[in-house]
Amino acid sequence: MTEHSESMTGKIAWRSPSNIALIKYWGKKPVQLPANPSLSMTLSSACTEMTLEYSQKGETHGAPWLEFKFEDRKQEKFKEKIASYIKSLFADYPVLKQFSFKISSTSTFPHSTGIASSASSMSALGLCVAELLSRCSGISLSLQEASRLSRLASGSACRSVYGGYTIWGYVPELAGTSDEFAVPVPFKINPVFLGMRDAIFVVSSREKEVSSRAGHSLMEGHPYAAPRYEMARANILDLSDALRTGDVERFIRITEAEALTLHALMMTSRKSYLLFEPNTLNIVNSLKQFREETKIPVCFSLDAGPNVHMLYPLIYEKTVRDWILEVPVQFCENRRWIDDRIGDGPAKITIED
Repeated sequence: MTEHSESMTGKIAWRSPSNIALIKYWGKKPVQLPANPSLSMTLSSACTEMTLEYSQKGETHGAPWLEFKFEDRKQEKFKEKIASYIKSLFADYPVLKQFSFKISSTSTFPHSTGIASSASSMSALGLCVAELLSRCSGISLSLQEASRLSRLASGSACRSVYGGYTIWGYVPELAGTSDEFAVPVPFKINPVFLGMRDAIFVVSSREKEVSSRAGHSLMEGHPYAAPRYEMARANILDLSDALRTGDVERFIRITEAEALTLHALMMTSRKSYLLFEPNTLNIVNSLKQFREETKIPVCFSLDAGPNVHMLYPLIYEKTVRDWILEVPVQFCENRRWIDDRIGDGPAKITIED
């Protein structure tokens, strides 16, 4: 890849959303490949803004080759992760060795708490890197390549470069799917699922006990790993059919079973983790009671943390919001919840170079 001289200094910024996996990815193979396929819904409000400033190393006069700030504060742990990621790209993209970077980010939601903050932040970074490589080569990189670059930073990040519903992982029955990158679902979504809302109940904003990276490693040698991977492959086909046909009851059954299975796998690992908080269960139980009493098709999902996602169709928004403000918020930390919805995917931020 040859660089263009006008691309040797500048700024790039992207805003990228989180996503909620309905079919969970848990367990991976080298290098950053999924042990099972996953299917997610891209969000809108829960997002990260990432700015990447780059310049030739010779122009930095001895300054560090990488600086990183999260919400205007230096974060060494995040910096180390980003440095490792960028260095991992040097073999395929040696042009990156020529640059020093100043990277900053902000987020609209708590990080490291099980709301897929790495999906949001690392997809934003992957998009910035993809644009930088495009500037260097003069060739536009596809979203598919941006997805692959994001995957190398954080597996679930590859799904956040698209809006709507996304699949990551090879599924023979679903055209275009791959372990290397995510793709939009290769079928038409039933209208009932096009306006989905996601109320994210922040039970705790504390950093979770185990990182997702460490959690994935617990699947190595897990007694239930093989049947879990088979279950995920069956569930992704079942859920895909539900999304096509508008089968809300099947959507609820699979989504909730996947969430509970994820936590069951963590609880039964060699080193076990229980990431539920008492108020996680309070919210889940109140949600199920609300669904039973009203027949409104709300359902829950959970990532690897205590916070609860409540998914429901747009047509029930008024009734559900009234109930949220009456019941679940009392179980949230400082009554905090995020009113989110299915989103259109990342957006480039216009800035002055």
